[in-house]
Amino acid sequence: MNSNNGTTNRTPMPVAFFGIAVGALALAGAWRAAARVWTIPDAVPMLLTAGALVVWLAVAVAYGRKWLLQRDAAIAEMSHPVQSSFAALVPVSTMLAAQAVQTYSRPLAVALFALGVASSLALGAYLHGRFWQGGRKPELTTPAVYLPTVAPSFVGATAAAGLGFTQIAMLLFGAGVFSWLAIESVVLHRAAVHEPLPEALRPTLGIQLAPPVVGGVSYLAITHGVPDMFAYMLLGYGLYQALMLTRLVPWIRQRAFTPSYWAFSFGAAALPTMAIRMLERGAIGPMAWIAPAAFIVANVVIGLMIAATVRAIVRGELLPAAASATPSNVTPIKGSSSETIRARRTAAGAR
Repeated sequence: MNSNNGTTNRTPMPVAFFGIAVGALALAGAWRAAARVWTIPDAVPMLLTAGALVVWLAVAVAYGRKWLLQRDAAIAEMSHPVQSSFAALVPVSTMLAAQAVQTYSRPLAVALFALGVASSLALGAYLHGRFWQGGRKPELTTPAVYLPTVAPSFVGATAAAGLGFTQIAMLLFGAGVFSWLAIESVVLHRAAVHEPLPEALRPTLGIQLAPPVVGGVSYLAITHGVPDMFAYMLLGYGLYQALMLTRLVPWIRQRAFTPSYWAFSFGAAALPTMAIRMLERGAIGPMAWIAPAAFIVANVVIGLMIAATVRAIVRGELLPAAASATPSNVTPIKGSSSETIRARRTAAGAR
């Protein structure tokens, strides 16, 4: 555990840490939307966007360093049926960054969008193709399976629409919708008939909130005019998912905070973003209080995650000790048959 100089060795940064960048960029996006509807100083969303971009760059540099200096650990992570899904957050965060810089530099936004879409399609085809080959253990099916296909498709659609590539946006939106509907039945079946998720994987349930509201933001970016019934349907399902997850919070929080709790951040930020954009487009009635209420809740939830993350950094606890769980020892898909060992190593990657 302790090295010769008395310090504790830590595991390499898990790719799941891109969830922090995604949450920060999504929250900044919610503030940019809010500034168009409510009286908010322009400096606030600008500073939040700059801070989120710094976080994204820092995580990207750390992950690139992992591939350069700890390649075996990175390859092992990509071989794992749960941890590898979080690699999709790399192109997702890149496309969110494209949306963030669009106001300041269209060429940079287009370049980031192209990089994000190309990498997400390649990664999605690889990971989802592996899923289709079968052999996946039911206990390793979590909402993380949405990430390789659903998340990048919806985020890519929003970015494409913002850049004026409407037909590309519609294609990506279609890929996201039908992937979401197919995958959700698999996730629900696993939850209904198999053993409960181990404590370390329960925070991944936060991803369940994202598809309807991230997809809703995409739908609003593609369409025009007063929000139609389908937009309300997406938001309604998102609100229901938020209610369901609120009911599950005591069960999920049986494990102390780890960065895996950032799985809640994308959906938490996208829900008010969608409601605010509906308000901006002329929605009336309940939207007048849903939008501000969801915005306040999102800021509280993500603010608590930021505080907990900063506290973990100060205490030197953000990364698990190498002796307790080393990603380079992660068992590939067709490796050890021990569910206990597999769950423990999966837990290390989710931290």
